Amino acid sequence: MNAIGVIAINVFRESVRDKVLYNLVFFAILLIAASLLIGELTAGQDVKIIKDLGLTATSIFGLFIAVFIGIGLVSKEVERRTIYSLLAKPIDRWQLVVGKYAGLAVTLAVNVAVMAVAQYVVLAYLRWGISPDVERAWDAPALDPSLLVAIGLILVQLWIVTAIAVFFSTFSTPLLSAALTFGLFIVGHFSADLRNFQNVVASPVAGRITSALYWVLPNLAQFDVKASVVHGQRVAPGYVGVALAYAAVYIALLLTISTSVFARRDFK
Repeated sequence: MNAIGVIAINVFRESVRDKVLYNLVFFAILLIAASLLIGELTAGQDVKIIKDLGLTATSIFGLFIAVFIGIGLVSKEVERRTIYSLLAKPIDRWQLVVGKYAGLAVTLAVNVAVMAVAQYVVLAYLRWGISPDVERAWDAPALDPSLLVAIGLILVQLWIVTAIAVFFSTFSTPLLSAALTFGLFIVGHFSADLRNFQNVVASPVAGRITSALYWVLPNLAQFDVKASVVHGQRVAPGYVGVALAYAAVYIALLLTISTSVFARRDFK
């Protein structure tokens, strides 16, 4: 097994030892409790609300995992002084960065997969005993396969956030890295406003700056298809393909810059 694979496995094991997977227990309890409560308070909207709640919870829990583990992937090695023993081994610096990113990407994938299973279990419980006539009146089936599209795009979005966190961790402190990553996550969901900002300002300079920011900052809004899936609207395969291609390019650029920055750091 190459160095990247070994590092990725070690990151995954360390994440498990840090009890990251405990969030899954809370997630399942949250959905079950919400389903029982909402089933009593709503009239035919319980499945729709559970879907929206489940997708939102997946995004939020995944965000915290991506940020708070991602910012420590590199900086923690520096603080513990274990970076010296790692660099003394036949491992290139770029392999260290890519391996740690890959390990956290796998951790996120496992977390999101288990949360998806938990959500489908809750939806199956809500569907139990429902007549076919009632189910046909819903915008989408309870066990709608399209829900996996929304979950998959959430995972891809979290992989971008992870790449951002790793990038900042190569040269900044954990606290500042977390703040900057959360800031870019928020800004990334309002990228369309940056694109249209030049149409509402009189200053050409301000318009060009916001236009440049639109192309540089991550466009995370395109990965949010929760509303469409919850209301039974089809997400076009072409749209998903473009989003995946964008994510692959953006992650590759971030990792390239991260490895370049990390390679120039002096740990003496």
